[in-house]
Amino acid sequence: MKVSVIGCGYLGAVHAASMAELGHEVIGVDTDSHRISELAAHRAPFYEPQLPEILASAGAKGRLRFSTDIADAGGARVHFLAVGTPQKAGGYAADLTFVDAAVESLIPHLAPGDLVVGKSTVPVGTAARLAARVAEGCPGAMLAWNPEFLREGFAVKDTITPDRIVYGLPSDPDHAATAKALLDEIYATAIARDTPVVVTDYQTAELVKVAANAFLATKISFINAMAEIAEVVDADITQLADAIGYDSRIGRKFLNAGVGFGGGCLPKDIRAFTARAEELGRGESVSFLKEVDAINLRRRQRVVDLVIEMLGGKIYQRKVAVLGLSFKPESDDTRDSPALDVAVQLKGRGADVVAVDPKAVPNSMRKHPQLAYTEDLETALSGAHAVVLVTEWAQYRQLDPEWAARLVRRPLIIDGRNCLDPAAWRAAGWTYRGMGRS
Repeated sequence: MKVSVIGCGYLGAVHAASMAELGHEVIGVDTDSHRISELAAHRAPFYEPQLPEILASAGAKGRLRFSTDIADAGGARVHFLAVGTPQKAGGYAADLTFVDAAVESLIPHLAPGDLVVGKSTVPVGTAARLAARVAEGCPGAMLAWNPEFLREGFAVKDTITPDRIVYGLPSDPDHAATAKALLDEIYATAIARDTPVVVTDYQTAELVKVAANAFLATKISFINAMAEIAEVVDADITQLADAIGYDSRIGRKFLNAGVGFGGGCLPKDIRAFTARAEELGRGESVSFLKEVDAINLRRRQRVVDLVIEMLGGKIYQRKVAVLGLSFKPESDDTRDSPALDVAVQLKGRGADVVAVDPKAVPNSMRKHPQLAYTEDLETALSGAHAVVLVTEWAQYRQLDPEWAARLVRRPLIIDGRNCLDPAAWRAAGWTYRGMGRS
């Protein structure tokens, strides 16, 4: 099938390349000429495992093209909307400027029978409004909502072999049947593998994504709240998480206490969900998400406080090595990154911060040029008065504590992700502090 993907940022670039890899003829469209030129050359404009390989593979087979001209989307039967929905400046609500602009620019190039498919995370009620606009602008064209559930670092896998697919379909039975048939053809490979497909209405499909993110954020903040208690009573949050994680109703995933969550989805999505609930007159239903957000932000401050405490309150001009800048490993994304936030806060307190990351240094430098950066771990550790691990890249999890001890000025480490073996580090002469660990 010939499809277009409108918006070639993180979501759109991965979706376009993955759809082409699955055998569809894909045209990706974006207004960013630099991004398009990179993608057209089969180069990923950001770090995501497997993306360069499938860009090259699909491009070589002639199934994937990129353009800055929305007219090139004409002739496609299915048009995916994959533009960003950032948090509004000065508020919590989602900014739908890019979504609305994408729909308006696409309408002149639609034909009756075409299907516009929303992938972006939007406030509930957005799909119904956009469906009316599509029908008005091109009678016979339809809209469906098909939320994405990508994990950065696993986005290609999650697109090609998803764990579930959700269709939010029009209320008109004929349009719903046509839209479902088109989506079934798009996702035929995944459906053939018995991937669960949830067929529902617009508003449920919209809520599925924000509810999933709200639940994951709540689970992370819950264990971090328990970590705050564990620190006071000298309990071990990791053992606590293991114990409650054996309960099948709870599960162990997302129960890793640490510096908290970040990225371009969870923080802004739970805030937008709260804002939308308040607009609907049901703000009290999700008021707990404000505390989820507050707990998450407190954990960053807790790491900073631990550094100051371990240095005896003397942080000014002390070298602090910050290991990690991206919000998670296997990504160069620094949006709302706890790691980068910790580095900036330490610098603001007067520390001589040297931050290291294998992929996220360029993005971090653009945001915060006041920090000192390196991609070399030895350079970051040499002469450090304290070490802070805040992104659990494999090379930091597997760091040899004896080798590291020979480089630093003082063997003090704060494990902001609870991913190190405390016994091994203490045996190597380090003063080790974890998050909620005795």
